[in-house]
Amino acid sequence: MRIEEEIHQKKFRSELQKATINLLFTSNWLTNRHKDFFKLYGLTPQQFNVLRILRGQYPGSISTSEIKARMLDKNSDASRIVDRLTLKGWVTKKVCPDDRRLVDVTINDDGLNLLTRMDADTNALDESLGLSESDAKQLSLLLDKMRS
Repeated sequence: MRIEEEIHQKKFRSELQKATINLLFTSNWLTNRHKDFFKLYGLTPQQFNVLRILRGQYPGSISTSEIKARMLDKNSDASRIVDRLTLKGWVTKKVCPDDRRLVDVTINDDGLNLLTRMDADTNALDESLGLSESDAKQLSLLLDKMRS
C-alpha cells in the first residue's frame, strides 16, 4: 500500500518529506514485525543481534564493549543483554585475563543450536519484504548513500 493510503495524507511538502515519512513509517512497520517474530523464540531483536554477533566470533570470544560497538541499536545496554542471554543459557561470560575490567562473552552450543533452528525462519522473514535481490541491493545502496 502506498504511504498516502497508509497514513491518509494526500499531499506532502516535497518528495523529500514524503520519502522521510515513508522511511520512518516503514522502519516502524519492520521493527514491529521483527519484535513479533523474535518473541516466538523468547528473544528481543537486540538479544538476537548479540547472538548473531557472537556466532560470527565463534569459537572466539568478544568483550561487551566490542559487542556494543557492533550492535544495530547503539542505545542498547550490551552488558544487560549479555546477562539475560547468560540466564537463558545461550552464552557464557568470563573475566578477561588481560584486563579484569572487561568481560569476554562466547556463544555456547545451546545458543548456536537456537540460531540454527531460527535460520530458515529468519531467511523467510527477510524474503517477506517482497523485494528481488536486485531491488534489495538498490535499496541498500540508497540507504548507504542517505547516511553518507
